[in-house]
Amino acid sequence: MTTSTICLLALLCIIYSTGVLPVEATHHVDRNLQSLTSDSSNQPYRTAYHFQPPKNWINDPNGPLAYKGLYHLFYQYNPKGAVWGNIVWAHSVSTDLVNWTPLDPAIFPSQPSDINGCWSGSTTILPGGKPAILYTGIDPMNQQVQNLAHPKNLSDPFLREWVKSPKNPLMAPTIANKINASSFRDPTTAWLGKDGHWRLLVGSKKNTRGMAILYRSKDFVNWVRAKHPLHSEKGTGMWECPDFFPVLRVGPLGIDTSVDGVQVRHVLKVSLDDKKHDYYVIGSYDAEKDNFVPDNNKGFEGDVGTVLRYDYGKYYASKTFFDDEKNRRVLLGWVNESSSVADDIKKGWSGIHTIPRAIWLHKSGKQLIQWPVVEIEKLRANPINWPTKVLKGGDLLQINGVTAAQADVEISFEVKEFGKAEVLESWKDPQILCSRKGSAVRSGLGPFGLLVFASKGLQEYTAVFFRIFRYHHKNLVLMCSDQSRSSLNKENDRTTYGTFVDVNIIYEKLSLRALIDHSVVESFGGEGKACITARVYPTLAINDKAQIYAFNNGTADVKIARLSAWSMKKAQIS
Repeated sequence: MTTSTICLLALLCIIYSTGVLPVEATHHVDRNLQSLTSDSSNQPYRTAYHFQPPKNWINDPNGPLAYKGLYHLFYQYNPKGAVWGNIVWAHSVSTDLVNWTPLDPAIFPSQPSDINGCWSGSTTILPGGKPAILYTGIDPMNQQVQNLAHPKNLSDPFLREWVKSPKNPLMAPTIANKINASSFRDPTTAWLGKDGHWRLLVGSKKNTRGMAILYRSKDFVNWVRAKHPLHSEKGTGMWECPDFFPVLRVGPLGIDTSVDGVQVRHVLKVSLDDKKHDYYVIGSYDAEKDNFVPDNNKGFEGDVGTVLRYDYGKYYASKTFFDDEKNRRVLLGWVNESSSVADDIKKGWSGIHTIPRAIWLHKSGKQLIQWPVVEIEKLRANPINWPTKVLKGGDLLQINGVTAAQADVEISFEVKEFGKAEVLESWKDPQILCSRKGSAVRSGLGPFGLLVFASKGLQEYTAVFFRIFRYHHKNLVLMCSDQSRSSLNKENDRTTYGTFVDVNIIYEKLSLRALIDHSVVESFGGEGKACITARVYPTLAINDKAQIYAFNNGTADVKIARLSAWSMKKAQIS
């Protein structure tokens, strides 16, 4: 262990012991409720290892970066209540992306260019390893403008203080540039072109056409809008929280945002405000013309079930960063509540972040793969492993030996009797298909998977499962997260989610991983090809009353090829 590492750990211990509390931020809600909060201790729905502050509202992850041995997470936070408002950039640091120490807010309203709000943005590492934050502010005319901030002391690994540029705002809507002043936000991490000029994107729209406006700069201070956006699509509405980054054609390693060449493809991701989901396209970036062409010519407006999303559940406003310490690209995302605003105010908090995910291009080149960062496995305890088991139709097997409300479960299935698959006559929206054919609806091959947050007697449970169809003479795998019986509280959002998974089940096992944490379950199907995040608030299946089952409600047998499960220890997020 180096001297610098010892010093960092000592500083972290000091912060933990002083009990400094974090601060947070976000985008829309009733301002009259902002100051109402209550005690948030001893609540069954607070997570144990997902990121969330002790109290109040949290939304978008902002400007994540690795700097001098620490990971930095900034996030939209309301220090005054459990609903959106009074937004600041809260700040937490970590050595492992799992345990987090809160610091004082990094950015809060203090200049005319952000006096009415400090909204989302990104961090760019400038030459010499100098971080710079670009973020959206709301000026006295309630216009959305883009601002710059630098660390006050680069020798401080905690980057505790940030200084705003006296030239703010650096980018603003004008009559000349015809930018919609209420739809101009969330600048991306910038990338450096071969001409030595910086480039970045700002999300916007014109009427119903969503767009990623392109800006260029020689010095990172004076920015000029390009004649054309990097990409735009009609009918998609406002593009929030855009992200643009390269991925290697081959292999799981991540690369810096400025890397370009024949060895990479590019990913454009946008958070569609109209749909409240994160969509992405893979394509080709022409650095000389500053033009991006998606491989899928239907872009973000393709058929439901064919447009790519990071997560097919409750997930929004995501952000990636390049972790140069471990040569990976890491994805972070916000998960809002499924409970009522009144319940959020009563419990005194709202919003969490997903477990950080490593992200890379699948070998097919057609989609991204996501997998929880390996550091989360440090929290695993008390492992259990099942031998190979055959799940006959109607079987329900309890997974004992793990803390069911706070667990990590990996299971894989082998399917053989393909002739029993239900025939799907026409293409369907997978979410609607999951809603109509939930875990209680029997078929030939499926449903089979896991029941989590299950109560004794199964009055409550959340089912995460697969169902196999025969479509156009090929096997089609449907993955569902069925919340229809997740809670006896009918005030909660109990939406069922679903997606198709591109897996050749003749040759591949069908895998499922579930990260279960009191009120959230992140499900990864097909070794990270499909992800579904759900917020769940059972009234019976809480804490030690929760149970987990493997089940098969189809008529055909399926084999459990592997099942491993762990209780998860509590992360230190104070």
